[in-house]
Amino acid sequence: MSDSAGGNDLRYRRVVLKISGESFTAEGERGISMDAVTHVARQTYRAAQQGVQIAVVIGGGNILRGAEFTSGNSTIQQATAHYMGMLATVINGLALQDALESLGSDTRLLTAIRMEGVAEPYIRRRAQRHLQKGRIIILAAGTGSPFVTTDTAAAQRALELEADALLKATRVDGIFSDDPEKNPHAVLYRELTYQTVRDQNLRVMDSTAIAQCMEHNMPICVFNYKKEGYIERAVRGERVGTLVGDDARQTG
Repeated sequence: MSDSAGGNDLRYRRVVLKISGESFTAEGERGISMDAVTHVARQTYRAAQQGVQIAVVIGGGNILRGAEFTSGNSTIQQATAHYMGMLATVINGLALQDALESLGSDTRLLTAIRMEGVAEPYIRRRAQRHLQKGRIIILAAGTGSPFVTTDTAAAQRALELEADALLKATRVDGIFSDDPEKNPHAVLYRELTYQTVRDQNLRVMDSTAIAQCMEHNMPICVFNYKKEGYIERAVRGERVGTLVGDDARQTG
C-alpha cells in the first residue's frame, strides 16, 4: 500500500522489521554492544522519520538460544529453555528502546509475556494505536509460547498488525543459493517466489514463517542491515536484498 508523508512517495505505510539478537553484538561475541545497538537504532529512527510506521520484532540469540539447553544431558526442559530465550529478547528490547529514545524517538516496548514493570503487554489494538501515533514499537518475547521462533513471531505480527511488508535484517546481502559466508560462489537471488524458497529449502526464515507469509501474500524483503542506510532503503520499499512474494520470479 502506498502513502505519502513528509513529501515522500512511500511504497509501504507500515512494516514489521525483524532484527536478530546477533545484530546487537560484535561478530563472534555474545552479550550486548551498545555501539551495535546504536547502529541499528540510528537507521531505524531515520527510517521512521520518513513517515513509515515501524514495528520491530527482536531476537535474543546474542544472549542465549533455547536450543543450547535442549541437549540430551540437559536438566532444563525444552519448554523452559524456550522461555529463557524469550526473556533474552526483552533484554534486547530494553536496550533498543533506550538507544532509540536517546535519538529523540517516541517508542513503546511491548511483550508477549506480561511484565508490566518493564514493558506493556502486547495487545494488538494497542500496538496499532501506538503505530498510528507515530511511535516505533518494539515487540519482544516472541509469541509468548514455546516452540515458536522469532521469525514466526515476526510473520504473525506482520499479519496481525496489517503491515505492508515483513523486512528481515541479516548480516548478508539477501537470500543466496548457499551460505555465502562459507561458499564464495553462492548466487544471490534478487527475486523469489515463496514456493521456490520452500522447494529449495533456502534457509532464510523457518518454514512456518514462510508458510504464513505465503498463505496471506505478505511480501518479505531480506537485506543486509550492516550496510549504512539499508534499513531506511528497505523501509522505503527500494529494491535492496531479496524480495520474496507471489509475483516475484527467480532472476539469480
